[in-house]
Amino acid sequence: MPLLEPDPGALRPDVRPEDASSDRVTDAGAGGTPEPLRSDLLALLGPEKVLTHISDLVRYASDASPYRFLPRVVVLPGTTAEVAAVLAYAREHGRQVVFRAAGTSLNGQAQGEDILVDVRRHWVGVEVLDEGRRARIAPGTTILRANTTLARHGRVLGPDPASAVACTVGGVVANNASGMTAGTTRNSYRTVASLTVVLPTGTVVDTAAPDADERLAAAEPELCAGLLALKREIEDDAALTARIRAKYTLKNTNGYRLDAFLDGTTPVEILRGLMVGSAGTFGFLSEIVFDTLPLDREVLTGLFFFPSLPAAAAAVPLFNEAGALAVELMDGNTLRASVQVEGVPADWAHLPGTTTALLVEFRAPDEERLAAFEAAAEAVLPRLTLVAPVASVTNTFTRDPGTIASYWKARKAFVTAVGGSRPSGTTLITEDFAVPPDRLAEACEALLALQTRHGFDAAVAGHAAHGNLHFLLAFDAGLPSDVARYAAFMDAFCRMTVERFDGSLKAEHATGRNIAPFLELEWGPRATGLMWRTKQLIDPAGVLAPRIVLDRDPEAHLRGLKSVPTVEPVADPCIECGFCEPTCPSNDLTTTPRQRIVLRREMMRQPSGSPVEARLLEAYGHDAVDTCAGDSTCKLACPVGIDTGAMMKAFRHQRHSAREERVATLTAEHFRVVEAAARLAVAAAAKIDDRLLSALTRGLRKVVRPDLMPEWLPAVPGPAKHRLPGTSRLDARAVYYPACVNRIFGGPEEHTGPSLAEAVVAVSARAGKPVWIPRDVRGTCCATIWHSKGYEQADAVMANRIVEAAWGWTGGGQLPLVVDASSCTLGIAHEVVPYLTPANRELHRELTVVDSLVWAAEELLPELEILRTAGSAVVHPTCSMEHLRDVPQLMALAEACAEEVLLPDSARCCGFAGDRGLLHRELTESATAREAAEVTAREWDAYLSANRMCEIGMAHATGRTYRSALLELERATRPGDG
Repeated sequence: MPLLEPDPGALRPDVRPEDASSDRVTDAGAGGTPEPLRSDLLALLGPEKVLTHISDLVRYASDASPYRFLPRVVVLPGTTAEVAAVLAYAREHGRQVVFRAAGTSLNGQAQGEDILVDVRRHWVGVEVLDEGRRARIAPGTTILRANTTLARHGRVLGPDPASAVACTVGGVVANNASGMTAGTTRNSYRTVASLTVVLPTGTVVDTAAPDADERLAAAEPELCAGLLALKREIEDDAALTARIRAKYTLKNTNGYRLDAFLDGTTPVEILRGLMVGSAGTFGFLSEIVFDTLPLDREVLTGLFFFPSLPAAAAAVPLFNEAGALAVELMDGNTLRASVQVEGVPADWAHLPGTTTALLVEFRAPDEERLAAFEAAAEAVLPRLTLVAPVASVTNTFTRDPGTIASYWKARKAFVTAVGGSRPSGTTLITEDFAVPPDRLAEACEALLALQTRHGFDAAVAGHAAHGNLHFLLAFDAGLPSDVARYAAFMDAFCRMTVERFDGSLKAEHATGRNIAPFLELEWGPRATGLMWRTKQLIDPAGVLAPRIVLDRDPEAHLRGLKSVPTVEPVADPCIECGFCEPTCPSNDLTTTPRQRIVLRREMMRQPSGSPVEARLLEAYGHDAVDTCAGDSTCKLACPVGIDTGAMMKAFRHQRHSAREERVATLTAEHFRVVEAAARLAVAAAAKIDDRLLSALTRGLRKVVRPDLMPEWLPAVPGPAKHRLPGTSRLDARAVYYPACVNRIFGGPEEHTGPSLAEAVVAVSARAGKPVWIPRDVRGTCCATIWHSKGYEQADAVMANRIVEAAWGWTGGGQLPLVVDASSCTLGIAHEVVPYLTPANRELHRELTVVDSLVWAAEELLPELEILRTAGSAVVHPTCSMEHLRDVPQLMALAEACAEEVLLPDSARCCGFAGDRGLLHRELTESATAREAAEVTAREWDAYLSANRMCEIGMAHATGRTYRSALLELERATRPGDG
């Protein structure tokens, strides 16, 4: 063990329930994957694609559903051949396989008890075809990522689930998830042009291939004959055919798509239809080709409030008749819970209990057609019974993009916001059903009565235009009485939906574990029997996803319900939805924010000192704490703002010894000396061969804890100029604060122009808005150095010093403070606040802290003449820019300085995180892999960002020279020949 390695026991929970949870991982599971399964799969796929430790299995045991099942092993195949090999192994050894992508499933479809296959990590990519009219998409690609690419072509995918930021294309197709606008005409079943599937036998079928049927017949003759026989059997039964057609006039994802037998004429066409909505029980979707839809950019949206749920439901047909693309319903519980979401009016918390809102949206390709929609929509309003119980309610239509975005943010946060406000320790159930739209009001009344009768105060929302409602229930899965109450409710709810309304028990979330026992209730024995026969035909060995769609156990929905132990307050509201995962820099390396919380909850389930707890603690230090970038972009992605990065920083503090804290505090107190020493060290290092420095530091990291010894990277630049440019306080329009990182590290070696500080001073002067650099900036810092590592006392020392200094420099806040590194801007503007004395908090309130990007784009650029431009530029928005919301300003500067600008679709936090990329270079390499591939696919004239350490990280990742956008602005506006 390296020197100064922290004690894993320092992270052992201090407070936990008196009794260990009944659903805890047993001591027998502490060893992880058992033999020979472990050795067999390691030999089959290699160690990088097989996860066997108990910490790996636990973090994959939970998804967004109320269920929890521990896999025996997790594998990460990267090719269809490797998937086929896993399936062959399962067939030969009598094992079972479940595919998991984003884990945003609400019904347990992404959980397995044997071999779990991660089909997200190695399966990402979008290929635009036919000028955007079609797109070939890998299954691990998020809907948001796909739509971001398609938007440049004026196109969009049909399915638009609320979880688009996290859910993947493969999961959406496998569940036939639809969303706000897809209904029954824009969903995956209607818009998937073709797909490539790996069948349970290992046969690979590309349904678009001209000879696909011939190939399938040669490889799987019994399958082809069986599919055609089932087709004939269904078509020969007129009553069954009519029933199937009628069931799909509503949104319906319960069971298998029996209409595929009616819509397809050949085995391959039938198979294509059956794969949609099959929840991974028929095969692996390795590639999907979509027919895309036009992206209508003219939008009209309104949020209208009604006195009750039935009153709102009664208004839905009126908006449908007016041509609304989306009519979304939110009940009072949903509206009140959504105040946790940033941007939602605070007074919604005071809405009366029965208040219900409809979010109505019209979209059109041009102004003329939108105006026609607007006239029709306005004509509806006088016919409605609207209320305005709080001041923020306007009950009007708007075209303002910001307002529209805030409405949709509230609506899409339904599950997470309501779930985040549930009582601590309770499990969240999400149900999803559909009734004929003209009976929506009646169904709402019946649902409310049923909830009351069973003692639930549920939250209700949904796609009202399509008669599709969602509701949430919270109960304690550890209390048998609560489980019995839930069971009684589910039985009554399913019977009500089927027998009273002839509705769909699952409209868009797929059958899953919680509705599988009720499948026959909805479809009847004849149709359900056909589904069982179809499963037997396609998967005769029963390898794929047993019990996910078909289950003969009448209590299957009560099996595997997960307890939700109380954890640290910052993370306790987490419902494990997974929205945070795509943005996390470590999601392809170690753990994600959700998994960090999932692992913590398992520790709480365990008795103190158990073998499982010991193994989890051993892994948690590196996998969760050390490799967290601490960038807190998870907070931005989480609808209720859970900041797992802050929790990891708190854990870092918890692991520190008293001596470490004292040393850190001394560095803050004497930072002027530390800063000078750091600059001298960088200068000395610049004279030594990179290979020697890298070897030396790697050797030291084997002796001393790696988190204390950075690894030298060739991308690290030389020292900054010793002297800052001279400036005058007289007539200055702002105080310019060169961040310590820019006082220590110089620009790229290839850069021959002015330093960043010289550039900021020069462009400000050219714009007629000169800046002043105080002479005593050395020895001050934004405190992020200590904040990111959890050194709280040192953080407090520097936080108070910088605020006092800034208050003096700015004349008590009379001038803005311009900061030239986005992370430092964030630090001074926001992150220092909790560490300030009461007096200094008052001083801080008087400060105006401005990022240099904002200063340049909003104050300087309008006054500057662009004299020369680069041909092309690619930008890297940092995580701090996302927090500060100044990515648009970065784009504005880049677009002013270059003819062509790319913001990579896969851009996210680079994971360099100050010095974390030097302590764990693998974090940056993993975090930037997809962005680097996008950037290096061609050459660009300029590579721009606005944070020196992130620029170093991106240079390391791409081999390209990144620099501040302000340096490029200075070059573009420099008088003379440039």
